[in-house]
Amino acid sequence: MQLERIIVVRRPTRLEELKRRFNTKSQAEFYVQSRGQSFDDYELEDMTYSEAREAVLRAIPRSVKFLELDRSFLPNYVFAPDDLVLTLGQDGLVVNTAKYLDGQNILAVNPDPARFDGILLPFKVDDVQKTIEAYEADALGVRPITMAKAALNDGQELLAFNDLFIGPKTHTSARYSIRYRNAVENHSSSGLIVSTPAGSTGWMSSLYNQTAGIAQFAGLQPQSISKKSQNKTQPKSPDASSSLSQSPLAAPRLTWEERRLLFLVREPFRSQVSQTDIVAGFIEEGEDLVLESHMPESGVIFSDGMEWDFMQFNSGTVARVSVSDKRTNLLVAEKIS
Repeated sequence: MQLERIIVVRRPTRLEELKRRFNTKSQAEFYVQSRGQSFDDYELEDMTYSEAREAVLRAIPRSVKFLELDRSFLPNYVFAPDDLVLTLGQDGLVVNTAKYLDGQNILAVNPDPARFDGILLPFKVDDVQKTIEAYEADALGVRPITMAKAALNDGQELLAFNDLFIGPKTHTSARYSIRYRNAVENHSSSGLIVSTPAGSTGWMSSLYNQTAGIAQFAGLQPQSISKKSQNKTQPKSPDASSSLSQSPLAAPRLTWEERRLLFLVREPFRSQVSQTDIVAGFIEEGEDLVLESHMPESGVIFSDGMEWDFMQFNSGTVARVSVSDKRTNLLVAEKIS
């Protein structure tokens, strides 16, 4: 494979962000220490990342062009079809980058294994040179990861690697109608979370933890809750790869390749004009979860925690949430059969 260009996507360290805010390192140090915190960890993190960046850039063959791209420019950058995208940062950087790609492969590098778990980071800095060589020799595997899509009736679309949030911009109630399979309801809630398989262990798991805590506080037995919720959350097929974990109140553990999404309504309120029967379920490939906004203002849809990159979800807006045709192509060390 002829590799022509590598796009190195990076994000600023905490120290770099403080320097942008306070202009100099000394002023940033004064700010941190004046609040009783040690500045040492900020410096260590920044030094480790800087060394990792330099090592990665040295490892890129001279015959290959490269471009460094700050994470903040991702929404406006146009990637070439044959670009290899190298992310240098924590797992969240892979998440932030993936939704702006269209089939390009991601080489995810962990710059600081002592700091970052690296669930989405198969490669270390010392691996970069030989990994690029293996990529050119077509000797790496590609793991396709399912993504979510929100499509509006005005033509706008937004992809998500981990999750979509649909609801109010501020701490107010979201008002909308929801259509799931053959059921339709009006809702007043604090919004919805739609999770991909990769994101099911993140924000979505927090909502399940909340539910479990409430059940424990109320003295309910997990079995009784499980019986009520199983019909809405259990997969249709008994495929072991998509089975729920042993705890009936734990978020479903899905393999990243599975072609389904999971949604959950946050804090639904029952009243004379709002219902609460549609609160959770799977969105299978080929299905749509349809939401129509009844909010005159402040309705938003954003993905993967990037609140500044949002679509408005106000009155008259209809959103269709589905499994995206696009997948994230994450490079891994071995070929996948």
